[in-house]
Amino acid sequence: MSSDVSSRRRVSGLLPDFPWDTIAAVKAKAAAHPDGIVDLSVGTPVDPVAPLIRAALSSVADVPGYPTTHGTPELRVAAVDALKRRYGITELDPAAVLPVIGTKELIAGLPRLLGLGADDLVVIPEVAYPTYEVGALLAGAQVVRADGLTQLGPRSPALIFVNSPSNPTGKVLGVEHLRKVVAFARERGAIVASDECYLGLAWDGRAVSILDPEVCDGDHTGLLAVHSLSKTSNLASYRAGFVAGDPELVAELLEVRKHSGMMVPFPIQAAMTAALGDDTHEAQQRERYRVRREVLRKALQAAGFRIDHSAAGLYLWSTRGEPCRTTLDWLAERGILAAPGDFYGPGAGEYVRIALTASDERVAAAARRLTAD
Repeated sequence: MSSDVSSRRRVSGLLPDFPWDTIAAVKAKAAAHPDGIVDLSVGTPVDPVAPLIRAALSSVADVPGYPTTHGTPELRVAAVDALKRRYGITELDPAAVLPVIGTKELIAGLPRLLGLGADDLVVIPEVAYPTYEVGALLAGAQVVRADGLTQLGPRSPALIFVNSPSNPTGKVLGVEHLRKVVAFARERGAIVASDECYLGLAWDGRAVSILDPEVCDGDHTGLLAVHSLSKTSNLASYRAGFVAGDPELVAELLEVRKHSGMMVPFPIQAAMTAALGDDTHEAQQRERYRVRREVLRKALQAAGFRIDHSAAGLYLWSTRGEPCRTTLDWLAERGILAAPGDFYGPGAGEYVRIALTASDERVAAAARRLTAD
């Protein structure tokens, strides 16, 4: 007896089309360039994983038992120490750190893990990483795009997603803005989930965490900070991330995830511990991105693009003052693939997101093509 999927409610029916599927034709055009494609779209790391991380991974490859959902004590201490050393985050208990199977997984599941449903409101940035909306839709919650608190009027959201530095725009929210978000959330009983995956990649000025004492006065109540090792340590293939903050919220997430079997593999936990304990490889990777950023920034501006925001992160938020799909096609004719702004919200239709995640050789190729006309 076969099951009839079409007769059931499909979960996928709750969701928008997967955005990357919509640029297949443009990707094919870029790939047809005689000198090959320069893929600046997805933002996947291309540089090698540091030897000390690979050594840590392989050192426990023969451990056969189940890992713990909460992660090893060594990993959680390494995360606390790294957050303090790199970003000035204090008053964080290692028990309030929880490793996750990549931060996209956490963000997509967070509203449901927190028990949100049809009566709850989830706030996401006006121009935003698509997974914030996906997480709310999977939970059946209501979604509103808002960058300002006054836009919410008298409504009391259950969850507010903050993303600074932003993907895709590279915009950085200042201390005062974040303080207002925290105060608003506490006044109305909301949880703040701050996606801080690009916190270590600030280029112009300083980026701060929602857990920074200047933002929350050392009180993490109602706050969750989401961190990834994909970008700063080139561990996208490892699916290595963690969430930290309010001890009660983290304990709740831990309890649900234990029942769900959502465990980060033990070798990955060992690799994460090594990565969090070493700042040298992170600084080296940051410098690679800084150099590539300068090459692409100059080439894009020479080609007539305007770059907005982009003070941090791995992208240049760029426009030619025309529909983004027109710009996407213009780039594809030169063998360059970017991400269209309409992936990220209705207010981004004239932008493209240009990633810094290509080899030095491919970045140089893109610069030549942009300035050849």
